[in-house]
Amino acid sequence: MPNQVCTGAVLQCTFGMAPSSFIATPKMIQTSMMDAGNIMDNKPIANIPPFGMCQSLANPTVAAATAAALGVLTPMPCLPVFPAPWVPGAPTVLLKNMPALDNTCKLMCAYAGVVSINFAGQVTHQIP
Repeated sequence: MPNQVCTGAVLQCTFGMAPSSFIATPKMIQTSMMDAGNIMDNKPIANIPPFGMCQSLANPTVAAATAAALGVLTPMPCLPVFPAPWVPGAPTVLLKNMPALDNTCKLMCAYAGVVSINFAGQVTHQIP
C-alpha cells in the first residue's frame, strides 16, 4: 500500500551518486508531524536538493567533462532539471487541489535520470 510522502523522505536518482532528502512546500497539511507533499513539489533545490555528482551523458556538463577526458566518464555536480510534475500521484487524494505524492511516484529529470522515493519520510512518534 502506498504511503504519503512528507518532508524528510529519501530520494534517489538513477544517475546521481548520492541520495537526497525531499522538502515539501508548506501547505498546512501534515503527516507524521511533517509537511505533506503533492505532485507539484518538483522544484530543484527548493523541493529536491542535488544528488551529489551526476553521471548522465545527457547532462551537458558531464558530456563536456567526459569529452575533455578523452571519453572517460567524468561525473560533474548534479543540478537537476524537472520539466514535469511527479507521476502518477494519488488522484483520489488532493492536497491544495493537486494529487498527493506517494512513494510509488517517479520524477523524470531532463538529463535522463529517474528519481524514485526510497523512504516516504513517515515515522511513528510516541507522545511521552
